[in-house]
Amino acid sequence: MWKYLTIVFMLVLMLPYAASVSQETTPRITLIGVVGPIGPTTASYIQRAIDESVEMGAELLIIELDTPGGLLESTKHIVQSMLATELPVVVYVSPMGASAGSAGTFITLASHVAAMAPGTNIGAATPVQMGGGEDPDDSYREKIVNYAESYIETIAEQRNRNVEWAKSAVRDGASITETRALELKVIEIIADDRAHLINQLD
Repeated sequence: MWKYLTIVFMLVLMLPYAASVSQETTPRITLIGVVGPIGPTTASYIQRAIDESVEMGAELLIIELDTPGGLLESTKHIVQSMLATELPVVVYVSPMGASAGSAGTFITLASHVAAMAPGTNIGAATPVQMGGGEDPDDSYREKIVNYAESYIETIAEQRNRNVEWAKSAVRDGASITETRALELKVIEIIADDRAHLINQLD
């Protein structure tokens, strides 16, 4: 089915694309790229991509992801958007050499379908102090880790993914390759490139 879908590239300005594809009769996939740290702008971008995809009548949104991590609050907004939408969202960690580090782990686990390219990795989701301030004391840091661990556990349960590994990514900073992620049922697909990914979607 997916072999013949029209791919709409949704960049910073997506409204013109809505008009240009509104008369298409073939099913559509929308595609965005998220590269770099996760912050408020990223959260707004992904929310807008979801909203625009629904308005355009898209059947699927693919997020190509490469991030070292980012802000927990922004990550929560993204996760909430993905869990709330009925539009299938695919997170594809790519290209080769990319990673879904820290916040990217939460986002990947929250997707309807999780995919990775060869030579990528996911994990290392232990919360760290950002912004150059003083390091939190041990008791406060433990509270943060406990919260992040319970949050990622909830996400993994919602998406029927490996809960124990998800918790270890936060608690122990576990990080794995795409091959191991598939074996552990952290992801569903390994795809060499975008076309290979689309061919595997059913």
